[in-house]
Amino acid sequence: MASAHNTASGMGGMRTAGDLVARMQMSRGMKIKEAKEYVANKLKAPVSDLADPVVMNEMRDDLDIGMVSTSLFPGSAKGIEAKLRIAELLDIEINCVNKFRDKIGRALRA
Repeated sequence: MASAHNTASGMGGMRTAGDLVARMQMSRGMKIKEAKEYVANKLKAPVSDLADPVVMNEMRDDLDIGMVSTSLFPGSAKGIEAKLRIAELLDIEINCVNKFRDKIGRALRA
């Protein structure tokens, strides 16, 4: 089932950089070309690598920013941990990350 899901998720998601590009389009109102260039610059990779699932799988693993088949990669970032790394990498605000940081901050002050 994991292989079928991996194949079906295609370019638009975490198999490549589709989720990162979409985040830039939504959070900063960038056009797709501008968003791809921004993400490629932050990843220190050519724009053409953003659509290559093999290259991006290695890059996502190295940066620990989440992958589709996390069950195949024990210890890789999932959920809020992956989102936190993405927020830092792309220099963007993600609401759930901010709420998590606030919650941790309150817990540490208590």
